[in-house]
Amino acid sequence: MIQLKEINESNFRDCIRLNVNENQKTFVATNVYSIAQAYIHYGSAFPYGIYQDDKMVGFVMLGHNKEDQEFWLWRFMIDEKFQDQGIGTKAVQLALEKFKEMGATEIYLSYEPENHIADALYRKFGWLPTGKVEEGEIVMLLTLDKEENHV
Repeated sequence: MIQLKEINESNFRDCIRLNVNENQKTFVATNVYSIAQAYIHYGSAFPYGIYQDDKMVGFVMLGHNKEDQEFWLWRFMIDEKFQDQGIGTKAVQLALEKFKEMGATEIYLSYEPENHIADALYRKFGWLPTGKVEEGEIVMLLTLDKEENHV
């Protein structure tokens, strides 16, 4: 069973041990950096471990910019040993449920243009390019619907 658990004192070491493939390292910030950002942006960044049963296999960080009320899928990674098993798809579904609980109706994300796997995953859920590029990354937007956004 896939589930999300908040990153805290008891599991942060497991989180920082997770790694993507060598060719994916330029696509996502390290989990150490992301946890530091969550600390700096306390109250608007929400880091979660992605668990398969009792083992952490990935990391996701949700963001809520309270000034402009934008919600962001800020970070997302699956450890290299657990990719290509459908875990990412299930984890995105769980992240969308968390966003809905937070009151989100639209969710932004950005990704490196060369990351074709991420592009395909996000489009599966209905994210579409906004036409904006931020810091070299393509920005996408998902409009949540109570009945849609499931894969």
